[in-house]
Amino acid sequence: MRNDHEITTAFILASGPFTGGLLWERVGERLREAGAEVGVAELTRGGGEGGREGEDGKEADLETHIAEVVRTVDAVEAPRVVLVGHDYAIHPVLGAAQQRVGRVARIVYLDAGLPQDGDLPLALVPDPEVHALLAERPGADVPVPEPGQWERWGDTTGLTRADRERLTALGAPQPGRTLTQPLRLNGALAGVPTSGVLCTAAGMTIDAVQGMVSSGMPQFQGLAHPQVGFFELATGHWPMLSCPDELAEVLLRAAAGEGRRLAPSSAQPFQARPFVLDAAEAPPARTERVGRVDLHLPSSVGEETGGRPAVLFVHGGPLPRDAAFAPREWPLYVGYARLAAAQGLVGALVEHRLHAMTDYPTAASDVAEAVELLRADARVDPERIALWYFSGGGLLLAQALAEPAPWLRCVAATYPVLAPLPGWTGVDPRFRPATALAQAGGLPVVLTRAGLESPEISATVDAFVAAARGCGAALELVDVPGGRHGFDAGEPTEEVRTAVREAMLAVLKHLEA
Repeated sequence: MRNDHEITTAFILASGPFTGGLLWERVGERLREAGAEVGVAELTRGGGEGGREGEDGKEADLETHIAEVVRTVDAVEAPRVVLVGHDYAIHPVLGAAQQRVGRVARIVYLDAGLPQDGDLPLALVPDPEVHALLAERPGADVPVPEPGQWERWGDTTGLTRADRERLTALGAPQPGRTLTQPLRLNGALAGVPTSGVLCTAAGMTIDAVQGMVSSGMPQFQGLAHPQVGFFELATGHWPMLSCPDELAEVLLRAAAGEGRRLAPSSAQPFQARPFVLDAAEAPPARTERVGRVDLHLPSSVGEETGGRPAVLFVHGGPLPRDAAFAPREWPLYVGYARLAAAQGLVGALVEHRLHAMTDYPTAASDVAEAVELLRADARVDPERIALWYFSGGGLLLAQALAEPAPWLRCVAATYPVLAPLPGWTGVDPRFRPATALAQAGGLPVVLTRAGLESPEISATVDAFVAAARGCGAALELVDVPGGRHGFDAGEPTEEVRTAVREAMLAVLKHLEA
């Protein structure tokens, strides 16, 4: 264990749901051997309906846990602390850090998500049964998993049967309100250095995160800040049990400011990149905004001319709630809507509320509402509608496939994500397009694939194509061998232009049939 520099900080260790300080015994020993002070946050767990009360006499919730982390920080002697949040515990760690920001040297996200202001901890819970339980009884205790059920909460690679039995034996129920109370962040942590420790057995790697940053998408650009470092551990979700010595070494390195830095995106921000087809092919159209929907209308459309077929474009995500540039205003999506209008179609853009992994039902409701608005417009033929999905919005395709309506003439998807990616916890199990294919009948599916797609997304597309062929779905493929994710924004090659045209003509064919 390293001891090659003076350690002037204390480590505050906070574990995920159900578990407490005993899980950190080996890690704590190694850190102390290296000369560090260690404090373990003991978070109130459940024990009865609604959970045990915190020290303030109130039912335990997220604020209870934040206060307990604050007290742990106050109890250590070192002037500076490294706060380590595993899984759920990153929420109380962040809440506590902003109350003691002057003492925080670094925050370590240990196989944890990146919650933002207003996010519910429940958004990062992968077990759908917990979502169902807390939807019915928000204050209920979440029971401790049995030894064979921990896979519902994370990858168990590296854990022995004895380890899983220990997790259950040491665990206590998680108070439901710790998961259903939103995290409130005030911006005080903007200058605090951070480290991410990825447990790679579930598939999330530093290279994958670099790919997200390189895509230019706005929500990932902060990860390339010079004060953010990354580490990998080749294990599952509980490294304090599966590789405690390696974890302690990584935490010491993080405290010293080490870790791999990510390269910032050299490309123009994705939301500002131009559509690949110029104005001659996708000229500006008359636009109307109705609630969450923007309508791009053909030049000759009018209520007296009868209804036109319509395409509803469904943007990707999840995207930040506070994004300054709304997706329906991005040149990419506006370009597609204008291209549709140039073909004599009504091109519609819906701004759905997909901001977190748990938001797919909300986004699906927004899409359904947009469809009803379209079909009620006298300028639209209500029996000739197409839905077109992009990127992370691809999971919403499952809804259309599972219950294909008679007015839905086809669906399209461009570089879609077609199953939850590594780290995408909390996605409602209804949003699995490959599973829904069996109910799609003869509904045409126009799928545009990027040949240089990330391996993680490619795996979801390959599984979808295999499922489509297995059930005889009406799948039409448009391939872009040299295209990357988001190729239609900023990759103006003839191959890309041809693919965009081909996909639009395929949709047009089905709408006019």
